[in-house]
This record gives sequence, C-alpha cells and structure tokens, in this order.
Amino acid sequence: MERKIPLARPDITEEEIEAVVEVLRSGVLSIGPRVQEFEERIKKFTGRRHAVAVNSGTSGLHLLIRAYGIGEGDEVITTSFSFVASANCILFERARPVFVDIDPSTYNLDVSLIEEKITPRTKAILPVDVFGHPVDMEAIMEIARRYGLVVIEDSCEAIGSKRRGKLAGTAGDAGVYAFYPNKQMTTAEGGVIVTDDDRVAELCRSMRSQGRAVTGTWLHHERLGYNYRMSKLHAALGVVQLKRLPEFIRRRQEVANRYRELLAGVEGVVLPAVAEDVEVMSWFVYVVRFLPPLNRDRIMEYLLSRGIECKPYFPPIHLQPFYRELGYREGDLPVTEEVARQTLALPFYNHLTREEQEYVAEEVKKAVSLC
Repeated sequence: MERKIPLARPDITEEEIEAVVEVLRSGVLSIGPRVQEFEERIKKFTGRRHAVAVNSGTSGLHLLIRAYGIGEGDEVITTSFSFVASANCILFERARPVFVDIDPSTYNLDVSLIEEKITPRTKAILPVDVFGHPVDMEAIMEIARRYGLVVIEDSCEAIGSKRRGKLAGTAGDAGVYAFYPNKQMTTAEGGVIVTDDDRVAELCRSMRSQGRAVTGTWLHHERLGYNYRMSKLHAALGVVQLKRLPEFIRRRQEVANRYRELLAGVEGVVLPAVAEDVEVMSWFVYVVRFLPPLNRDRIMEYLLSRGIECKPYFPPIHLQPFYRELGYREGDLPVTEEVARQTLALPFYNHLTREEQEYVAEEVKKAVSLC
C-alpha cells in the first residue's frame, strides 16, 4: 500500500465535535454568546483589553488597516516573505506595501533595514511572525514611536509564541491571529483581532458586521462595512481548541525537536533557527532550507513521489504576477528571493509519529544524495 503523509492535519477530539453539534442543535448559528465566550477567552489568554472575532486573519488585518485610517497614497512597511494576505490587506485600501528584506536566520523582516524605507508617506509597520517565530517587537516599537507610526502585528502564524516576556500579537498597537486548519489551533476558518485601543476595537466590531453601530438597531448602518463575522459554529470549535493550545504547543515542540535530531548534520540542509530570547516557540510549520548545489524543486518532486506532502514556503509576495504588474521586480529583495528558492515545508502536525518522521528524514537524506 502506497504511503501518504500529509503536510498538516488538525487535532480534533470528541469535545470539539460535541461543542459544534450543540450549536447546531440550538438552532442559532451566527452571532451570540459562543462568539462572545471565545472573545473573552482570547482576551484572558493575551491580556489585551479587546478581542474581535472575525471570519479570517485576512479580514482582521483588513479591518485594522481601515480602522487606522490607512488609505490611498499611504505606505506600509512589511515583509514579502509571507502569505500573500499580509500585503493584500494594504492593497485593499489602495495603500502601497513597502517591502523590507529578511533576516536569513529567522526569515522575519530585517529590523535594521526599516528606517531606510521610511518616507513622509509611511503610516504603519506590519511585521509578520513568520512560521511562528516572533519578530523583535521591542526594536520595531522603538522605531515606530520615534517616527509616529502605527504597528499592526500579523501573528496569524504565531499564537502562543513569546519573546522577552511578550506574547506574539500583543506588543504592537494591534495584532491578529488566524485559525485555518493547518494552524496551531483551528476554528476551521476564522481569526481574531486583539488590541487595547477602544476606538479601534469599536470600529472593527462595527465594520465586521456591515458597518452597524455596536449599540445600534439591526438595520442601522453608520459606515461602510463587511460581512466578516465569525459564526457560532466556528467560535464553539475555537473555545475548545484554545483550552487545548498549551498541549498543542508542547506537542509541536516535540515534533520540531525530533526533526532537529533526525536531520542534524545533513550536508546542505539548514534547519530552522530560533532566537535566544524566544521563550516559547509556537511552531506553525517546519521549514528546512536546501543550500546550493542542492535543488529544492528536485528534492520536493522526489519527496512527493514517496508520498510525503511538502510545499515551498513562501514564494515571495513581490514576485507574484499581479505584484509585478504594480512595479515590483526580481532583485528588489535579494535575501528574500534566495531563501524562497531554497525553503521547503515538511509534514508537521501534533500527532506526527516518530516512525513517520523517521521515514520523512530517511527520504530527505536520500533526496539530498540524489540531488
């Protein structure tokens, strides 16, 4: 029988299933106490004053761009080594992403390059905690305060990560988490905004629900809004998953440790680095890098042929076809482009067994010897 090891798999138990079934039986599937309960639990977990549940991390980022008044002609400094949504949310409001190259060790944006990108049009910095590794937010906030910039932290891949005593998503003016099924915890689809800013939270609550006033009547709309609400079904799933998050983080750390053990010393293979001041690494994916003369694409083809799902993480945003049409070009971000040609995500999830990991590692070694 052909072997298949998926790239990701959610960790769902009977408790999550029962929570969703309970909502189905209630007959009320959207807007209600389950969403509020999820928000309250996120507030308690993060220590933030407000949590605003939405239907995706993308929606959360978009609402924050609007809430902070970022619009046409404005610039937002961010990274190109990310999922495309972190830059798209800037384009939604006709602002311009200004990409900063990355640190070749952590793959997060290189903080030392931020200041040279600041212009009179710069309104915000949008750092991304890539693969769960928290950005150096102390350095970013120092720059932001000096220049009067808003900081929106994209922690969609990093819930639970902690650096220098601060949880990812809680050091900026606002942060966003996302809960797609490949994330540390899932609501199937969904996200949440966290902030201490009362005005921003109220605007986001209004805009997520068609621009209704938070205390207004049902069909009274005070501003342009969207259908970005989280349903009770998704929130019910999230309530249970959030309770289990410490367990998930522990299990994923164990899987990451095993990969480090199994792949240590393979020539040309660079394993993920974690900065010394990161206290908790909440692993989203496990991404390895294949240095020349190894060919990442040939290695990927080989692994796929052996039933091992793997994907290049991440193709640079600035080289996506429609970004090229906006004037971004190859060569703009040499470190990002080099890393993106070499990185590959291996199967990674809570219940990946040692035997499965040994098989993955064995096949990676074979692929390296052939390429």
